Amino acid sequence: MKLDVINLDGGKAGDIELSEELFGLEPRADILHRVVRWQRNNAQAGTHKVKTKSEVSYSTKKIYRQKGTGGARHGSKKSPTFRHGGVYKGPTPRSHGHELTKKFRKLGLRHALSAKAKAGELIVIESAASEGKTAALAKQVANLGWKRALIIDGAAVNEGFARAAKNIEGLDILPSMGANVYDILKRDTLVLTKAGVEALEARLK
Repeated sequence: MKLDVINLDGGKAGDIELSEELFGLEPRADILHRVVRWQRNNAQAGTHKVKTKSEVSYSTKKIYRQKGTGGARHGSKKSPTFRHGGVYKGPTPRSHGHELTKKFRKLGLRHALSAKAKAGELIVIESAASEGKTAALAKQVANLGWKRALIIDGAAVNEGFARAAKNIEGLDILPSMGANVYDILKRDTLVLTKAGVEALEARLK
């Protein structure tokens, strides 16, 4: 598939032939869902913790006599049945992550790129270079109509562009190795540099 290439000032800079294997697939929601779930589960800290009966701080003395009270035969104030007692089968620190094959993760990224291309939310720019001035870049972004955009560059991100983009709300930039399904789908517009397209094709083929 062929797509126009533009400059940051909005002018046309030729066109580019995009691989059908990466940008021409019929997007499948089930594949995207599995990859996003894998990403978010791996990102979970899993540090939630409650105190069990053996960890709460109370005296171990029997709270009242065994017989003659007419009540239940309790032996410890640490019991989960009492207020401030230990929690029964509560959450403990653990990993929420699960395995997903590298082949499937690549497939998910191809479907995410294809989903953006099919929705008309894919833009290719000549390069992402800037002198590092936020005001100038913000004006260019506003003129292009990018509200929530993710820019994917080549192997490395231009330092001046990254500095200028840092304080612009809704604009994120990643190197090609940082491209992932969740960040692509989360943004309204996906912007690839020509170097980014080449790097993604080399990575995913």
